[in-house]
Amino acid sequence: MKHQEKASFIAVILFIGAIGYLYWDTVYEMVMDWYNDENYSHGFLIPVISGYLLWQRKDSLKDISSASSFLGIFIVLSGLCVYLLGKLSGEYFTMRFSMLIVFAGAILYIYGIDFFRSIAFPFVYLVFMIPLPYLIYDAVAFPLKMLVSKFSVDFLGIIGVLVLREGNIIHLADTTLEVADACSGIRSIVSLLALSTALAYLTQTGVIRRVFLSVLAVPIAIVVNSLRVIGTGVLANKYGSQVADSFYHEFAGLLIFGIAIVVLILSAVILAKFNKNSTGV
Repeated sequence: MKHQEKASFIAVILFIGAIGYLYWDTVYEMVMDWYNDENYSHGFLIPVISGYLLWQRKDSLKDISSASSFLGIFIVLSGLCVYLLGKLSGEYFTMRFSMLIVFAGAILYIYGIDFFRSIAFPFVYLVFMIPLPYLIYDAVAFPLKMLVSKFSVDFLGIIGVLVLREGNIIHLADTTLEVADACSGIRSIVSLLALSTALAYLTQTGVIRRVFLSVLAVPIAIVVNSLRVIGTGVLANKYGSQVADSFYHEFAGLLIFGIAIVVLILSAVILAKFNKNSTGV
């Protein structure tokens, strides 16, 4: 028995070493994306949050007996095939996503289906650390810019500001503003979705409430970023376009994101309270 355990331990170490060597460049480039691209700077937090969610389940995991599943081998091989396809096509998202497939297969093979089912959420949560393909990013960012631009212009018109919109270009009386990707809400949506999903898992019970709180990040991001554009429009109309390039613009971005987080947390508290009241607790 001891000989078998030793052989299994050596096999696991060799596997980790081989996978680490294979994915070293992939992980390094992903971390560089987190560091260099503000859209994905939240990537540094995702493994930490995932680790915390996993740590919360440490007691229940001790009670699960390991039962190796050979399905894991098939999944590992499938993940390696996905990696190869990504490598040949130069598609970073595919290569990075394949890493999760490979590790999922390894966990299934070593610990079994029951163990993987128990850690499924913390594991799948790691998807949020992978930057989106630019094809998807651009496809989402463009309609968001149009939506935020239209909403902002409509509101500016209601409060009496003379304004005209051409696509994502906002014409004021004496100046012109452009609603760029940073103001579209795409950056906030990606980060807030990661936060709202973890918050939903920690604070809510039931699939419907968890899904609702998770997707609530999308309208919240759109509304608060529209408020950012509206505020910029009001100030630019009075003080000129330099407002959009000043400290205010960057400060407004941080302030708006902070407001979005507060709204999200308040939503979680209200949903949790509503759940307690509805169950008579």
